[in-house]
Formats: sequence, structure tokens, C-alpha cells
Amino acid sequence: MPHVTVEHGTGGNPVYQVGGKSFVFFRNPRPDAVDPDTGERYPDVIVFWVGSQADKQALVQDEASPFFTTPHFNGHPSVLLRAGRIGELARDELAEVVQDAWLSRASARRAATWLREHPPGAAEVARPRGPVPP
Repeated sequence: MPHVTVEHGTGGNPVYQVGGKSFVFFRNPRPDAVDPDTGERYPDVIVFWVGSQADKQALVQDEASPFFTTPHFNGHPSVLLRAGRIGELARDELAEVVQDAWLSRASARRAATWLREHPPGAAEVARPRGPVPP
């Protein structure tokens, strides 16, 4: 994705930004995201911004989906994904979620340029450049 910078947040975790706005970031273990069996905090939670609450619900409503949310993120336009479950997504699914996160935070001009050059439904999803979230 163009115009992406990588900052480092608390604990040195990567924060992917466009125009100074984060769209994907890795969280430190927090008390709101825990293993229901052990109570241990998940150490591998990735946050993806989404375009709307409807987009969020579409990703988290299926119990089999690896995406989830917590009460801390109620009303926040984002979904969570454990890095340990990222393999449950096809590459194209993950690319679409990252692209949608980028589009939700990029300026209107950058988003319009991207969509003009990469129309939705195009046969090939653009290959990411540079570091990719694990």
C-alpha cells in the first residue's frame, strides 16, 4: 500500500500508518482480550480499522471467524485478530482486510487514486510492498 509508514508503539510493537493515522497495529497483552479457558492475556492481538460498524459486524458475527472484538472496542471502527489464527484466512482475504483498513484511514484523495488504479473486484489484489504484518 502506498504512503505507509511503520512506527513503533508501546513495547516496540509495529503500528502501520497512512498519513499519520494508524490502520493496523499490534497490541500489547491487555485484560480485555484473554483466553476464556486459562484467563491468560492474548499476546498476539492485531487491530485492523474498518470502514463502518456494518463492516465490523460482518467480520465478527460468525463464531467460526478468527476476527473478534471486545467491550473495550464497542463503538470503535476496528476488529481484532490473533496472529496465531491468521493462517485461517486466505491470502486474498487478509489482503482485502488490510486494504480496507488502509482505505478507511487514507485521505479521500489517496483512497480515490488507489481505487481508480485498483478497482474493487479486480482479478489480482495488489501485492504488499515492504514489511507485512505476520
